[in-house]
Amino acid sequence: MKNLILFILFIAQFTANGQQVVLHTAYSLLYSEEHEQAMWVAYTLTKEETIAQFSRSDNFRPDPMIESKSADDLDYKGSGFDRGHLAPAADMAWSADVMSESFFYSNMSPQNPSFNRGIWKKLEEQIRSWAVVYDSIQIVTGPVLTADLSQIGPNKVSIPKYYYKAILDNREGRQQAIGFVMANEKIIWPIRNYAVSIDSVEKITGIDFFEGLEGELEQKLESEICTDCWDWSITKISNPNPSHSNSTQCQGKTQNGERCLIRTKNESGFCHVHQNEVPAKEQVSKRSTTVRCIGSTKAGNQCKHMTYSPNSRCFQHGGD
Repeated sequence: MKNLILFILFIAQFTANGQQVVLHTAYSLLYSEEHEQAMWVAYTLTKEETIAQFSRSDNFRPDPMIESKSADDLDYKGSGFDRGHLAPAADMAWSADVMSESFFYSNMSPQNPSFNRGIWKKLEEQIRSWAVVYDSIQIVTGPVLTADLSQIGPNKVSIPKYYYKAILDNREGRQQAIGFVMANEKIIWPIRNYAVSIDSVEKITGIDFFEGLEGELEQKLESEICTDCWDWSITKISNPNPSHSNSTQCQGKTQNGERCLIRTKNESGFCHVHQNEVPAKEQVSKRSTTVRCIGSTKAGNQCKHMTYSPNSRCFQHGGD
């Protein structure tokens, strides 16, 4: 499993009641039932994984792996807070399944909209650029969870006052680490102003982030902070699949009640599998009876699919 490297650095630290370590495909987390969110989310991001293959799914839903049940839609509805990603959706855009998993509520935390869409987003973009420049980095991120925090929703989700990130570039010959601590509020200053040592992040969170490193190396990396050792430019990351840019996630529902993951360019918002779910008022332009698709197969024969599309083409041949 991809996230096992970081997982083994944490698992021995947490055995308290009300906390559960969960391994998803691309990230691990420690869920706090007391605060109804993750105390940390850990994952590795490679240069190859920064190339987006899929657009956002926006498939927010409870995490089925949380034994005590995670937060849900009702907790955030009308709260005034964003459902802020801890592991960013953009870091998970290399796989449809991984992207979908990034929208589990176990990966969400109540964030001030100005913070989530402002400096937090800029920090996420900077970290993706580092993954490109340095080939692969290890990331731990989360809220600073303390007693007596305000709460939202029926499940009493805590509203953190601060968030953190701990970044490790563990390549031979480079080996650098840097931390960030930011208040959950609108921030106008550059992200570089909020860089701190890993030791500083550990002090306010109580988490020993990279204890799997050799002792002297861990002490050196975590105690020092060298902002000039990091490239602060933002690398523009190209999308090799521009066909995804004009598509949207199907609005249809699967048999288990979850939103379909297929992307479609159909104006109705429904993929070919769920065309029967298109509201009746939107189907007026469709044919009343089916006709054979006029498209051609690779062998040069006329397609055998039947279609309702006005242009007489099925979904595989550009149907309307």
